[in-house]
Amino acid sequence: MVKAVVTQPDRPRGRGQKIGSSPVKEAALEAGLHVYQPEKIRSESAQEFFNRMALDAVVIIAYGQIIPAPLLDLPRLGWINLHASLLPHYRGAAPINWAIVNGDTHTGLTTMRIDAGMDTGPTLLKRDITIGPNETAPELAYRMAEAGAPMMVETLTRYDRGEINPMPQKDSEATLAPMLRKDDGRINWRWHSHKIYDRIRGLDPWPGAFSNFRGQLCHLWGVPAVPHANFTGHAKPGQIIEVGKEIRVACGERSWLKLESVRLEGRKRVSARDFVNGARLVAAEQFAG
Repeated sequence: MVKAVVTQPDRPRGRGQKIGSSPVKEAALEAGLHVYQPEKIRSESAQEFFNRMALDAVVIIAYGQIIPAPLLDLPRLGWINLHASLLPHYRGAAPINWAIVNGDTHTGLTTMRIDAGMDTGPTLLKRDITIGPNETAPELAYRMAEAGAPMMVETLTRYDRGEINPMPQKDSEATLAPMLRKDDGRINWRWHSHKIYDRIRGLDPWPGAFSNFRGQLCHLWGVPAVPHANFTGHAKPGQIIEVGKEIRVACGERSWLKLESVRLEGRKRVSARDFVNGARLVAAEQFAG
């Protein structure tokens, strides 16, 4: 039985910044569940709440606050987390994004009992998940959420029965997936086009992959392109070339990115062709790395 749902307080949301509930709260209220929204999980009132509930387990997923040590041992089975990687790989805030950015072809889900560290607690169940060659971070996140819900139910059921033995993580094998920063999206045109494409996919929708064009920030979308027989010249990394009907950008290691769409800062997203037509490119013009 679910005794309560704990989620963040109502915050300003959307373009109008009107105070609104989280999707978690809305789903909980629709299901007739009690909702608790502490401003700080470290508060005395939160401590009293969890003491009063006498819980078997707390399921925690992307809560956004560090759970204080005094609360960790209150539930009989502990605090059970669903993490979007195969721990100890990609500990941290953005495992889905960094797996794609780094060009991984597979990742996974891990349920674990959290401790005082950052994703360092003993693991319970793991599931492998293949990353599609063109899959974006939101698309992978959706698939992982769909797979994660029944996995959490299985974890709680089997762990309560004593069928799962928590396995300590090997810290020596850990890799990190730190919180995304805006500058992580900046494209280095000396990279191979496949590496740039992985960054486009992995950093969607924020911070996105971007460069500079005529002094303006410019978000880009595109895919790797094979060499074109009609172009026999040389191009510097970042240089924009029209090859037949395609708009291409030269990348490192003699590779090319076929530009599909562009959004200049403060403007709407347009096709690559509309961008080039509107910009009226001059010879050898390029994106700044």
